Amino acid sequence: MKVYDAVIVGGRVAGASTALLLARAGARVAVVERSRLGSDTLSTHALMRAGVLQLVRWGLLERVVSAGTPSIASALFHYGDGATTRVSIRPAAGVDALYAPRRYLLDRLLTDAAAEAGAEILPETSVTGVRRDDSGRVCGVHTADRAGHARELPAVTTVGADGIRSTVAELVQAPVIRHGRSASAVLYRYVAELRTDGYEWAYSNGTAAGLIPTNNGETCVFVAVAADQFRAIRRAGKEHAFASLLERAAPGLRDRMASAGEAGRLYGWAGVPGFVRRSWGPGWALVGDAGYYKDPITTHGLTDAMRDAELLADAILASHTSGLPRATVLARYQATRDQLSRELFAATETVAGYGWDTDRLQTLLRRGSSAMSDEGDYLESRPNRFAARASDDSHQLTVAGSPS
Repeated sequence: MKVYDAVIVGGRVAGASTALLLARAGARVAVVERSRLGSDTLSTHALMRAGVLQLVRWGLLERVVSAGTPSIASALFHYGDGATTRVSIRPAAGVDALYAPRRYLLDRLLTDAAAEAGAEILPETSVTGVRRDDSGRVCGVHTADRAGHARELPAVTTVGADGIRSTVAELVQAPVIRHGRSASAVLYRYVAELRTDGYEWAYSNGTAAGLIPTNNGETCVFVAVAADQFRAIRRAGKEHAFASLLERAAPGLRDRMASAGEAGRLYGWAGVPGFVRRSWGPGWALVGDAGYYKDPITTHGLTDAMRDAELLADAILASHTSGLPRATVLARYQATRDQLSRELFAATETVAGYGWDTDRLQTLLRRGSSAMSDEGDYLESRPNRFAARASDDSHQLTVAGSPS
């Protein structure tokens, strides 16, 4: 029976990115994704600088641009006291703009790149259990496709990249080591021909809103409020809730929407407090929202996912080649992830509490911006091991004989 170096459960941004990087390094990789490839999903879409930097480093940004994703040259902040601040994107390290691709585009692009690198992609397939050896160590997964056909996928490392309600995290009983308290409820829709020349964020009266230009000439318009207030606000219906929250956050955005083109259906997210899970154990690891989730109000989840995919891929490769115990390199992966995430997680928690005034909010946003800059500097300083797949067979990985 074929044994994979890594079986990755979840084929969206975190899982597809991890698979891409491992496959480019010569690892034997399978990706199990329960959805159809190219399907849409709830998302804020916005990539921050570190996320765009990863696409540049991996040689994939051109594909995003070629698909018609608009470039973002600035971010405009609106505050409740009437003040506005524009922040221009400073070109650096090959990043001269930001992007917010639709998820059916970004997820499929990353999955296709992983397949091109040699990863085996198994769409519309669900995990029904984990395999364990005699010591209890996880050593792969049991799966079933839509037709009910069962298959075992043995693996040296099983990666959960399957979101906040991760099946892998549940099956391995990954403990939560940090609990958040704040949560945003969000409503959003896509609006055609809405005038905006970059990201726009608005904050007022305990409410937030944003404009995120994306593909097909559309802009994602969202409103957000503390989750514990949302049920009362939406009693008159989602449309009324969307309009009233937009009015509270930024009346000017409401007026611009009224003169724009067709507005699509509303999508909603009821909100879940952030958390940090222990993200490794005997034979398993977690990446993306499966291991670390923070409120979407700071629109950093996709960037987190691509950052952590590289950190985890490096750790898995090191477990095969460095001679260090697997526990040591995976513990380092989690420690680095936590160090890069700690400040932004804390700032996001407070923003998502919606108890700020303008001065407090601006301080929080500056803290978040500083943390994002540190993250970008860290990634930029790393050697770019994953620009292209290794072609020398002598660099191909072999399944490790020791599960240490």
